[in-house]
Amino acid sequence: MKLPVIKHLLEFIEQNDVDFVLETIETLESLTEVSTLKDEELDVIGELISNMYGAVEVDKLVKEGASKKDALNGFMKRVLGSIDK
Repeated sequence: MKLPVIKHLLEFIEQNDVDFVLETIETLESLTEVSTLKDEELDVIGELISNMYGAVEVDKLVKEGASKKDALNGFMKRVLGSIDK
């Protein structure tokens, strides 16, 4: 996951609507079923999907009352903590 990408997506959600990102995730998930995709292409799609899910999660935290900075930091700490385990 890349924090600058998540921040950008979060701004997109704030200016538009989270439904756009959720529908894009569904589209990308559907694309992963194409049998002729190479591993590198699947990796890129997977990275995009994970960043989008991250932005959706941070948006939820902000809507629950966290500041954008605290929501981003808390989310990234959780992600890094799960990687370490």
